[in-house]
Amino acid sequence: MTLPTLPTAAALARFSFAAQHPVSLGWCSESQRLSNLADEHAFDLQLATDLELAANRAQWMNISQPPEAFLNRWLSVRPDLDAMLSIRFEGGNPDKPFVDVSATSRPVLPADLPVLSASAQQTYGVFNPQRLRFWSSAEAGAFVGTQPDMRVLAAPVRDLQPRPTPPELSLRPTLDTSQLAAAREAYADVDRLHPAHPGQARIFSEEDLQETVDAGTMFDVLRNGEWVGYVGVLPKPKHGLNAYSLQELILASACRGRGYGAALTTLLAQALPQGDRVLLGTIHADNRGARQAALQAGRVDIGGWSWLPLLHALA
Repeated sequence: MTLPTLPTAAALARFSFAAQHPVSLGWCSESQRLSNLADEHAFDLQLATDLELAANRAQWMNISQPPEAFLNRWLSVRPDLDAMLSIRFEGGNPDKPFVDVSATSRPVLPADLPVLSASAQQTYGVFNPQRLRFWSSAEAGAFVGTQPDMRVLAAPVRDLQPRPTPPELSLRPTLDTSQLAAAREAYADVDRLHPAHPGQARIFSEEDLQETVDAGTMFDVLRNGEWVGYVGVLPKPKHGLNAYSLQELILASACRGRGYGAALTTLLAQALPQGDRVLLGTIHADNRGARQAALQAGRVDIGGWSWLPLLHALA
C-alpha cells in the first residue's frame, strides 16, 4: 500500500461521476454535476490535510489518539484503484468507529473488498473499527458478504408531478415547529411497532425543522384539513445533482397503512417551485414499506451504501 499524490477536488469529482447510476446522468448537465461533486469533495480533502480540524475531532471524540490519526488517507490499494479512506463514528459515538470509503478512482467491484478491508485495518486499526462502508450504484445485495445500508431514491421533480392523489390529502406550508411533539410521537409509534426502525430513521431536530421552515420548503400534511404529518426538503446538491434533499416524511400512526406514502411524494413534487431539480432522499434498504412507496411514486434507486464487517471484528 502506497501513498499517491493527493488528488484535486476536480479529479475526485471525475472519479465520482464515473460511479453514478446511468439513469441519473440525464438529470443534470455533466459540467454542473462535476462542479457540484467537486464542491462536495472539498471537505474530504480538508479532512485529509487540516490538522487543526483533525485536532478538533480528536478532542470532540475524546479518544486517546493524536490528531494525525483522524486525517483522511488517499491510498493506492490496488494497481488500478486508489481510495480515500476516513475514520468515522456512527451517530458520533466513540464506541462505534467505522472506516468510510469516501472516494475511489473507479467504481468499487466485489474483488476490491478484501484489499479495502486490509487497507482500512492497517490505516485505522488503532481505533478498532468494526465495519467498512462504501458506495456503489449497484443494486442492494450485489456484494456478497456485505449488509446493505441506506439507499438513494430520486427522480426529477417534473417527472413526479403528474400522478393522482387522494382528495382528502393536501399540503400547506409549515409556519412554525408547533407540531414537532406530534411528529416525535409518530416516530415513537413506528419504533414500537418496528424494532429495527430506530437504526433506519430518526426525526430531525427542532433546529433542522426550523431551517427547512425558513427555506419555505417544509409542509404540513393535512387529511380533511387536519394535521397528520410533515414532509419537507432543502435545496442543496447531493451526489452532484441539483437536488431537493428530503429532510422529513412522517405520518401520524392513524394514517399509515392507507397507501398515502406515494401520494406524499406526488403532493410534495407539485408544491415545489423548481421542477428541474431532483427530489432525492435516503431510505434504509430494509425499510420495505418506505422503499415501495418511493418506487410507486416514480423515484428510482440510484445506488447506496453497504457495510463490510472487518476481519478483526469477527475474530
